[in-house]
Amino acid sequence: MTESLAASLTGPSLIGYYPLIRHAHMTLAGISVALFSLRVGGVLAGAAWPMSRLLRVASVVIDTLLISAGATLWWLLSLHPLSDRWLFVKLVLVVVYIVLGSLAMKRARTRGGKAAAFVASLAVIALVVAIAIRHDAGFLWRALGLAAAT
Repeated sequence: MTESLAASLTGPSLIGYYPLIRHAHMTLAGISVALFSLRVGGVLAGAAWPMSRLLRVASVVIDTLLISAGATLWWLLSLHPLSDRWLFVKLVLVVVYIVLGSLAMKRARTRGGKAAAFVASLAVIALVVAIAIRHDAGFLWRALGLAAAT
């Protein structure tokens, strides 16, 4: 790799794209949750369309772009989940959201189980958003009086 190419990949010039990538990440997150909610609504109504190939592929494409934008932000900002606690908690909660989403879409055996998983997944994703906005994983515990303010 030439020096100029290496400098352009690691230099400050890419930080100028931060607002665009951040906006893309937030927009893709909103689209992902909206499509998930729409599909679960269809599943709960007993419709077949939520499991159509087109919607499943669209979800994968949107989520792949979402993850790529998030990883790019980590790189641009030199974040690391093991040293940035809020990011670690956010990632763990995203995994919880994915598991709950899988239960809501198809794995829960009853309609009530699917509905409960859906409600829980929305609560978890709301917490993910709150953590992402604050860059603080402990705000909820402090608000509830369960942890000392830092």
